[in-house]
Amino acid sequence: MATLVLWLVSILFEIVFNKRSELICVVVGCFFFQLANWVIRFFASPSRDPLFVNTSVSLLHSTIISSSVIFILVNQWLITRGSLSGRVFMFDHSQLFAGTSTWPCAYSALCFSCGYFAYDQLDMLKYRLYNDGWILVHHLILLICFTLALYRNVTINYLILTLICELHSIFLHVRKVRRRMAPGLTKRSMFVRIEWLLNWVTYITARCAAHILITTKLIWDAPKFEKGVELPLALFGMAGMNLLNGFLGVDLFNAYRKEMIQPQNSNHHQE
Repeated sequence: MATLVLWLVSILFEIVFNKRSELICVVVGCFFFQLANWVIRFFASPSRDPLFVNTSVSLLHSTIISSSVIFILVNQWLITRGSLSGRVFMFDHSQLFAGTSTWPCAYSALCFSCGYFAYDQLDMLKYRLYNDGWILVHHLILLICFTLALYRNVTINYLILTLICELHSIFLHVRKVRRRMAPGLTKRSMFVRIEWLLNWVTYITARCAAHILITTKLIWDAPKFEKGVELPLALFGMAGMNLLNGFLGVDLFNAYRKEMIQPQNSNHHQE
């Protein structure tokens, strides 16, 4: 909690005293998702459950941010006007690192997402919505990396690429909401089967493969980084993300086995 207070004071200091008005989007993100929390808590029937409210807000964030990332990438792709060299240059280190090359809307999207992670950390601490500390570590890593990048206005495009994993987060949260809102749906339901299919496809592509490619890109471009904290912090952050992705994969497989495999084996044994 103290870390979040210091973080907020730091953000406000930058906005007020260093005239960094572009960081207002971070505060807007915090209040937007807190407002969404209150609205869901007030209107939704099972909203007295803090976990349901938190998951619903997380689903909203994943939908907004993944859509924003796709829009940013497609828009930048179109800006190249069909030039193959331009599209390749789009992922050059100079484009991904320098603040002067930040893609349109990327800075604001990163600010908005940074505000969400601060809100979500506070909500989880307030209602103790964590089984272990991994999710808190995940949010702390993101807050540190995002905030420092926003302050220094570097690696913004790199971080936007990491947020493509929010596409997978959509289906993680959809599954949680579905189990709460429609507990009667079984593995025979077409909706459940499609949900699990999209869960696995996006986990492998939008989360694991994307983060491994970004890590590989960082290592490949390591000589191009100037001396400073950017490269060590980026490598540390991606190492943490890849490790957490592995743990998430184990949890996802256990959930899949419990929901889609074990009941079938159990019924077969009874027969």
